[in-house]
Amino acid sequence: MRIMVIADEESKSLWDYFDKSKLEGIDLIISCGDLNPRYLSFLATFTAAPVLYVHGNHDTNYDIIPPEGCICIDDRVYDFRGLRILGLGGSMRYKEGPYMYTEKEMQKRVRKLRFKLRSTGGFDILVAHSPVYHIGDGEDLPHRGFQAFLGLMDQYQPMYLVHGHMHATYGGNYERTASYGNTKIVNAYEKYIIDIDDDLITTGREREKLVKKGAGLGKFL
Repeated sequence: MRIMVIADEESKSLWDYFDKSKLEGIDLIISCGDLNPRYLSFLATFTAAPVLYVHGNHDTNYDIIPPEGCICIDDRVYDFRGLRILGLGGSMRYKEGPYMYTEKEMQKRVRKLRFKLRSTGGFDILVAHSPVYHIGDGEDLPHRGFQAFLGLMDQYQPMYLVHGHMHATYGGNYERTASYGNTKIVNAYEKYIIDIDDDLITTGREREKLVKKGAGLGKFL
């Protein structure tokens, strides 16, 4: 499975100089937030791949101009061909805003998901906007990562955690990839391609059952 993760800055290659061939072979697109909703709608128009997203701290305009044809996965677990994807958008609260949270508020969101995660047997990818505490985050409050994500990785050991919020232009604090235990952490700034062996997601026979049931289109668990 090939996944394109995006965040924070619209890719000129994909938007200003778009060629449909650039999306060939992409099975899934995941936005980690702070992108123009029209950009997400544009991508959804030119690909059969589902476009999933969480909110960034600057995505207040999504309430007025929602990304058409896209699927919000905030505080939910989404199944795509057997891949379980958990969404927890937003950043550390540094002022009033709908998509900002204190550490305690993020911990509360995680606790509300505990029964769902028990029923799904965990998750394979955590999609966030904010980075992880002390892993590719910033020292200032607006760019500080969440400790709650450490607990999720410790307990469920997902394959990936993808996030945005930390731009490549920030210099020394920018890390494209990092590792924590068995989890690979990816900063999705602009765009990044993730390839996952289907055999790591589910067996061939199970995949056939999922496709027959329509899971190839994706569903919430």
